[in-house]
Amino acid sequence: MKQAEINKATLAKLQEKLVESRKSYSDLKMAHAISPLENPIQLRDQRRAIARIETELTKREVQ
Repeated sequence: MKQAEINKATLAKLQEKLVESRKSYSDLKMAHAISPLENPIQLRDQRRAIARIETELTKREVQ
């Protein structure tokens, strides 16, 4: 999810996307532990996407 998409998304949509992203990251991590992923950069990208969403949620809570 791009930063512009995150900024435009509603609070409910962001929370839904966060849960979905965490599950996806967990699945990727498990798959990588069993056998190496073809593209291990997916792990980093997913982790960063989760961080972007969490940062936006925190920013909205503070405001």
